[in-house]
Amino acid sequence: MKRKVRIGTRGSKLALAQAEWFRTALQARRADVAAELVIIKTSGDRIVDQPLRDIGGKGLFVKEIEQALLDAAIDCAIHSMKDLPGELAGDLLLAAVPPREDPRDVLVTRAGLQLETLAPGATVGTSSTRRRALCRALRPDIVLEEMRGNVDTRLGKLAAGRVDAIILAAAGLNRLGLAPAGMRALDPAVFPPAIGQGALAIETRPGEIEAIVACLDDPHTHACTRAERAVLAALGGSCLTPIAAHARLDGGELSIAALVASPDGSRIVKARGAGAAADAVDIGRRLADTLRQLGADAILAELDVR
Repeated sequence: MKRKVRIGTRGSKLALAQAEWFRTALQARRADVAAELVIIKTSGDRIVDQPLRDIGGKGLFVKEIEQALLDAAIDCAIHSMKDLPGELAGDLLLAAVPPREDPRDVLVTRAGLQLETLAPGATVGTSSTRRRALCRALRPDIVLEEMRGNVDTRLGKLAAGRVDAIILAAAGLNRLGLAPAGMRALDPAVFPPAIGQGALAIETRPGEIEAIVACLDDPHTHACTRAERAVLAALGGSCLTPIAAHARLDGGELSIAALVASPDGSRIVKARGAGAAADAVDIGRRLADTLRQLGADAILAELDVR
C-alpha cells in the first residue's frame, strides 16, 4: 500500500501550480507515495484590500498552514520561500528546497520600458516594501501605487491603464507559463531580490515525511537560501523592513550580497559576504553583523521590527 502524503498549499493559481509540480515530482521519485493537495485559505488570502505591511506581513500567508502542520492535519507544506518568516513555528523544519527558479524581479510595461526609461511621474504598481524602497532610491520621481492580488489581476490592471508599470517576480511568471511582451528583467546587482525569491520551501515536522520529501532537495539552492534566511533571522526583519539578499554558489564557494533600506529609500546599507557553502548560516549571520555596523541597526530601530 502506498504511503499517503497530504500536501498543504494556498489556493491561488500560482500556489496550486507550485504544489502540483511538487506532487508530481514527489510521486515520480517515490513510487511508494500517493500525494494529495489540501488547500488552506490563509489570512493573507482573505484580507485583500489592505497592504500586507499594515496587517501583519507575509507571515499571514503561512501561519494557518504551519498550524495545520503542527496539528497533523497535513503532512507537509509547500511555500514560496520568500513568504516564510525568519523563524518557523514550533519544531517545524525545511526538509527540502527544490532547484531555484529565476530569482530576479521584472518590470512589466505596455511598451517594454526599463525602470530608467519610464516617463517622469510614471505610476508603478507594487505593495512590496523592498520594491517600493528600491524604486524610490532609483527613481524618486515615479508614483508608487498599492497593488495586491494574483498575477493575472495585476497584469489586467496594467493592461487597463490603471498604472504604467508593475513589478513582479520572474519565478511566478515562469511557473505560470506567462511571458508578457513588455517584461524586462531587473539587474539583481541594482535591484536585489527578496530573501528566498524564486525558491520553493517544503516544510514538515521531523520524522518520516521529512525523509520522504528530502529526495527533492537541491543542495545548491538549499545552501544559498540558508545563507539568505540567516541574514533575515539575524536582523529580525519582516515585511515592515526592506531587506534583500541574493546568494550564489560557485563550486564550493558561496557569495552573498544583502541590503537594508529605509522605506522611503533615502538610506540604504549594503554589504557582501563569502565563504564555504557548508558555512552558509554563519556567512549569513556575519553579513547581518556587518550590515548592523554600517547602519542597519538604526533603520531597524526606527521601524521597531525587532
